[in-house]
Amino acid sequence: MTGAPPPGGSALDLARSVRDGSTSAAEVVERHLSAIDAVDGELHAFVTVLHDGARAEAAAVDRAVAAGEDPGPLAGVPVAVKDNLCTRGVPTTCSSRILEGWCPPYDATVVERLRAAGAVVIGKTNLDEFAMGSSTENSAFGPTRNPHDPSRVPGGSSGGSAAAVAAGLAPLALGSDTGGSIRQPAALCGVVGMKPTYGAVSRYGLVAFASSLDQVGPLTTTVADSALLFDVIGGQDRRDSTCLERPSPRCTAALSEGVQGLRVGVLTELVEGADDAVAAAVRQAADALVAGGAGLEECSIPELRHGLSAYYLLAPAEASSNLARYDGVRYGLRVEADTVEEMNARTRAAGFGPEVKRRIMLGTYALSAGYYDAYYGQAQKVRTLILNAFDRAYQRFDVLLGATSPTTAFALGARVDDPWAMYMSDVCTVPSNLAGHPAMSLPFGTDGAGLPVGVQVLAPALGEPVMFRAAAVLEDAAPARTLPRVRAT
Repeated sequence: MTGAPPPGGSALDLARSVRDGSTSAAEVVERHLSAIDAVDGELHAFVTVLHDGARAEAAAVDRAVAAGEDPGPLAGVPVAVKDNLCTRGVPTTCSSRILEGWCPPYDATVVERLRAAGAVVIGKTNLDEFAMGSSTENSAFGPTRNPHDPSRVPGGSSGGSAAAVAAGLAPLALGSDTGGSIRQPAALCGVVGMKPTYGAVSRYGLVAFASSLDQVGPLTTTVADSALLFDVIGGQDRRDSTCLERPSPRCTAALSEGVQGLRVGVLTELVEGADDAVAAAVRQAADALVAGGAGLEECSIPELRHGLSAYYLLAPAEASSNLARYDGVRYGLRVEADTVEEMNARTRAAGFGPEVKRRIMLGTYALSAGYYDAYYGQAQKVRTLILNAFDRAYQRFDVLLGATSPTTAFALGARVDDPWAMYMSDVCTVPSNLAGHPAMSLPFGTDGAGLPVGVQVLAPALGEPVMFRAAAVLEDAAPARTLPRVRAT
């Protein structure tokens, strides 16, 4: 990998050393727990650290190695899990007061698959409440800070996962991506973030925000680690009706195939309006793909300019439906009152933060009688236009290239009172969610302040292997990465 090596080594290296006995899972986990204890007080990447549980899981991996068994491809590797993924017997809060005290009775499918591969769940990470935000400032438990500059945001909503990986507190993390919530914080924190094809990874056990858009994916330090983690968590799951009834693409084997003959389109709409440093990084990344043997053209999909408006009708509409279940009756917070209706109202008023309330009201309005066709129905038509436009583009190109975020990390508090400015952080990422296509962000240089810049590779549905081919070439050609100011040592 070009640039600074990952603190503590890549996940591939760690798993290899545990499997061959040159180190133990217990040693690896203890090192990362110590780093969290030393560093996370400044970053607040985690809301729960599983000291005892992680040590017990590491001991089980070491017993398997001692018995001559193969614990799996992620043997002993610590993984941080976004706190909207269910973990049996461990608080799952979605960084919201309304889920206070709730411990799921089951694990999310992706958590089960992590453990089956030998990984060790080391903690639950902070997020924007119910994954609604682009800065991880909307958490009921306080904001997460960017390891490169703690006065700035890490992005969101998977900001805790991105910050944990960037600072070396975990080699791997899981996030969720509804409109860019893996890729945008990956860009701002200088790590690799990948959103799979919708349905390629099970959503069973992911607390729903917008069910037609949500997807679970990896945050890692390297492209190879991202491919490995995707290979582990992907695949069919009968418990998720939206999961594809076919094996998910395998990507690790594609990393060495290069980009010779690949057709690459540089998307005008994902570069225009971006900061100069971001636009320059995209141009440099395009040059790197050409140097690797790819063909390159500028291309335009004008329909993408309507993506953000459509997204901020569709996602809140689905959220208003999904979050109706938090009523003080079945689980979580309950504020007592004389009537059920008053108890419901008081519980939701006390339990939800301002951004969640804003989106519930917006979504409820968009679905209400007399406005459904004008807002929600119209947004669905725009979504279809975007999907059809992407399909036409992928007849000409194998992958598309653009910016991940139009800016680098902005200051804490800079956009909290300006929802539209905050929503614009997602302008480059929402189109892939609307289409259900895979996309990933990887670090590619820095701006004038030394903050990471992310470039984005997009691919058609189930095009993860070709996307990873391009990403691997870009990683090799990327400028040296800068070390975070706050990191494990």
